[in-house]
Amino acid sequence: MGGHLGGHRPRHHPHPHRVPAAAALDLQGPHLRSRQVTTALTFRPIDTGWTLRASAGPAPTGFDGAIPAAVPGCVHTDLLSAGLIPDPFLDDNESALAWIGLVDWTYSTTFAWNQDAADRTDLVFQGLDTVTTIRLNGREIGATANQHRSYRFDVQGVLVEGENELVVAFRSPIKYANEQSVALGVRQRPYPLPYDAIRKSACSFGWDWGIATYTSGIVKPVGLESWSVARLAETRVVATPSGDGGTVTVDVTVERAGMDAVTLTVRAAGAEASTVIASGDRARVALDLADVKRWWPAGYGAQPLYDVEVELAASNGSVLDRTTRRVGFRDVRWDLTPDESGTPFTLVVNDQPIFVKGVNWIPDDALTVRVTRDRLRRRFAQALDANLNLIRVWGGGLYESDDFYELADELGLLVWQDFLFACAAYAEEDPLRSEIEAEARENITRLGHHASLVLLTGNNENLWGYEDWGWKLRLDGKTWGAHYYYELFPALVAELAPHVPYAPGSPFSPGMGWDGRQQTGPHPNDELHGSMHLWEQWNRRDWTTYREHTPRFVAEFGWQGPPAWSTLVRSVSDTPLTPESPGMIVHQKAMEGNTKLTNGLIPHFRLPEDMETWHWAMQLNQALAVRTALEHFRSWAPRTQGAIVWQLNDCWPVTSWAAIDGDERPKPLYYGLKNAFAPRTVTIQPRDGGLAAVLSNDTAEAWSGELVARRLSFDGAELDAFTAELSLAPRETVVVALPAGVAQAQDVAGELVVAGVGEVRGFWFFAEPRDSALGAAQVEVSTTAGDGGTLATLTAQTLVRELTLLVDKVDPDAVASDALVTLLPGESTTVLVRHDGPVLAASTLSDPRVLRTANELVVS
Repeated sequence: MGGHLGGHRPRHHPHPHRVPAAAALDLQGPHLRSRQVTTALTFRPIDTGWTLRASAGPAPTGFDGAIPAAVPGCVHTDLLSAGLIPDPFLDDNESALAWIGLVDWTYSTTFAWNQDAADRTDLVFQGLDTVTTIRLNGREIGATANQHRSYRFDVQGVLVEGENELVVAFRSPIKYANEQSVALGVRQRPYPLPYDAIRKSACSFGWDWGIATYTSGIVKPVGLESWSVARLAETRVVATPSGDGGTVTVDVTVERAGMDAVTLTVRAAGAEASTVIASGDRARVALDLADVKRWWPAGYGAQPLYDVEVELAASNGSVLDRTTRRVGFRDVRWDLTPDESGTPFTLVVNDQPIFVKGVNWIPDDALTVRVTRDRLRRRFAQALDANLNLIRVWGGGLYESDDFYELADELGLLVWQDFLFACAAYAEEDPLRSEIEAEARENITRLGHHASLVLLTGNNENLWGYEDWGWKLRLDGKTWGAHYYYELFPALVAELAPHVPYAPGSPFSPGMGWDGRQQTGPHPNDELHGSMHLWEQWNRRDWTTYREHTPRFVAEFGWQGPPAWSTLVRSVSDTPLTPESPGMIVHQKAMEGNTKLTNGLIPHFRLPEDMETWHWAMQLNQALAVRTALEHFRSWAPRTQGAIVWQLNDCWPVTSWAAIDGDERPKPLYYGLKNAFAPRTVTIQPRDGGLAAVLSNDTAEAWSGELVARRLSFDGAELDAFTAELSLAPRETVVVALPAGVAQAQDVAGELVVAGVGEVRGFWFFAEPRDSALGAAQVEVSTTAGDGGTLATLTAQTLVRELTLLVDKVDPDAVASDALVTLLPGESTTVLVRHDGPVLAASTLSDPRVLRTANELVVS
């Protein structure tokens, strides 16, 4: 792969049609510039009159009749709408509804159709979850077994005048997966059900943060598409910047109903170019644009986008088909040039190295049909507010939607998309092999034009699993997926989107390969090379040991914590509610999860006895663990050039690694991300047996000022101080060693160091909170009206650590602008609490259930 992970070199196209923008209009001629549409492709949705019934399997009594069904939709949402099942997200309804995945379900509808003048009429399914047999007017027209692709059937000879009947019969996904596992051969995976044997979202079978739903349904639009002469079967658009301008290159594959010549026209930024496709089914048009603006990631510049219209016309000028892609002009590569420390994994956009401030993404609702564009926009707004610039779409979920990518393009959020393989060995034999190639082709083509897409990755943790998780012995020579990761996917990316970088897996060390018998090159999770996942801290070690690692790039790490209190008590109705009460255990999916929460807390804080304080302690410890790691990784830039936290979001109410819970509420961890990823930070880090202040300037402007570092007693008295004038270049990190008078405590239990430039500052405590002299928090609260809510001014009378307002306890929809604030005696901070209604009283926010600090986890 050479020194740069910059995509594969495009295959030579023998006759690209390239026209300078200034000359493009002359090629059309007056007869094509004023055309009249007569035979354009039309799509008629089939979205009404659907019914759903259980056709086989262990459905309870009363489920044998048909109920109204929504399309798009799924079985669960239809049963919920009919009042036949309880909310699967509450208490232990997951177990009570497990039968749904063992049932065969049938969707049916009728629709009217009359013969038209079109050459072809296709029945198009944009998405089916998952295993179906499709019948039209009693005739089987197709069968499907892949959630991750679309389907098209020529039904011109099957449709009848008047009423037509369409039936989509779904197989039980559990039964089908088990059958295929036997047929293909059982392979290694971390969970009982063989999600690896079916091309369906792996986490729909449950995960260590996810509910098992075993969904079925017509999850995307279905309809009839009528067309004549030819249609655009595949459209690939690439925007390539060059100097002040750029080039739009459009490759199309045409499906024909005859052999008539057709004209392909491309328009963008006021220019157009065309070519005639006299025969064959492929063509390319390259359109040069003299003046375009560059697209930049969030925090690095603007996100100008350009509409590219692609049109197919008949010889008489009638429009046959038309599609549009929005593109941004940027170049992207991952710099893998070896250096004295190993092999970096540095994202470079428009020749600018990017420090990746990332989060992993799972489906935002376990019933994915409920994820709307507005919901995605809310999640992305939260991500931007937390100073994030990249979202990694994890390989056990979905190829994310067009809405997801369009919003990412608009907002400047970079996207790393995994191919859908996670934590398991996958068979390389048919029928799985053919399905995987089909889904990869379709999704590379669908997503390749997006400016936000900066990496396609072969799988999640499978290269690592093959090496370290005992797979080799258990596989005993069976295939496990190497063909996909090392051969098929790179070849498809080279063919369909050579401008998109590709990596065989995550984690991945550049230089790895497959010789047909074994993986070659460095270990996949070697911190000196490429990307790394760090899970020993959560599983077995204290979170302070993150500082033992200086990886080149961290693609996964994280710590658990419960959801917001309002989310928790809405979803779990245990009486009494305790960390180990039945509903809490249902909503804790990690192996020994509560044990690990406790083991991770007690080195730092006392284990609380009451439930609300336990809840706060675990939320706080999660935030401190991840914030500590992020500050450490960032302090090692540019050696470490990014960190992707596991995870941003949840798909239901659960104790998990998420920063935003299943009811869309931010947890304290969210504010840990926001503060650690701030554009400018000062943190104090251990270095060479002492302490250093590390300043990070992730902005386009120079940063100058006086660094002031002070050693203080807990009562605020200054014991020693150090100052230095500093100037940081844009995107620079500077390490300043602190003198011993500041860096060494005389009373480790009662002293701290604070260092800052202006209002940007960081803290260092010499002892863990539980071993320190931290006293009770004394905080005065005053409130006034603020923009969109209440401004709360919080004044500390004593040293107060990690001050946080759990405002959802006051109003479930309230959100605080900041949290995890440490104040020295006499200092104040102001927090905006966004909510509806009148100004909140100071007494409401000072309630000890709402105003939380680390102090009460230390003081008996």
